[in-house]
Amino acid sequence: MGSPLGEAPSLDALLPPAMARRAEEIGVSKAAMDTGRLLALAILAGAFIAFGATFSTVAVAGAGAAPWGAMRVLAGVVFSVGLVLVVVGGAELFTGNNLIVMAWADGRIGAGPVLRNWAIVYAGNFAGALGVAVVAVAARIHDGGDGAVGAAALGIATAKLRLGFGQAVLLGVLCNVLVCLAVWLSYSARSTTDRVLAVIPPIAAFVAAGFEHSVANMYFVPFALLVAQFDPGFFASRNLAAHADALTWGGFLMRNLLPVTLGNVIGGSALVGGVYWFVYLRPRTEHTTT
Repeated sequence: MGSPLGEAPSLDALLPPAMARRAEEIGVSKAAMDTGRLLALAILAGAFIAFGATFSTVAVAGAGAAPWGAMRVLAGVVFSVGLVLVVVGGAELFTGNNLIVMAWADGRIGAGPVLRNWAIVYAGNFAGALGVAVVAVAARIHDGGDGAVGAAALGIATAKLRLGFGQAVLLGVLCNVLVCLAVWLSYSARSTTDRVLAVIPPIAAFVAAGFEHSVANMYFVPFALLVAQFDPGFFASRNLAAHADALTWGGFLMRNLLPVTLGNVIGGSALVGGVYWFVYLRPRTEHTTT
């Protein structure tokens, strides 16, 4: 049976024009998905990204005098397990779903289905990431390494809330360029191994560089906030109470999550989805000479 995309059966990776057609078909399918299934897969994706964030926090805990750059790269490589689970396991991630704009730009779907998908998936991602944070705090993951995991989590969260609004937007743009490129590269894959190898380098790069991912932040900041709220003695006993007190839910939502989300949409939709639509899918006017 021939490929639904029209290319000849092959073990070779898809080339960019076929990847663009695959991205468009996937976008049409995602936009038409029923609400219950979409929400369930979105919750899974939020949880998967939270698992990667937990892994990353543990990896850098107690780093001490270890080289900063090397630890950032390590944090990025291990964090990539989150998107590997999304891409290979099958789940709906808001940042990756910014590529649905390719199907919208080609006239295959309207703006309403795109916004519906993003709204449901964003809410589901938040629920999944927050759910993992709640369970992780209840399981006292922050006690790991004699409290090094909790201290590392607080450091990550406070750094995110120190960002200025414009800086957070720009870091969100850069982040989702790399995330959507990872998803884009996965569209070329013919095997699970291909997908995994396509995902890891861009994701490791965005984490190592300190770019901002809205769904990851739905875990990173709430985890530290929940530790501060439900185990206040943890930070107080380590002389970190002042840093913990600086964390607030309002600050997280308005100073971090909002600008990072805006940046993610710009980076993924315009700079990846929009550019690849323009290059490979936009209608072309044929010029003939007589």
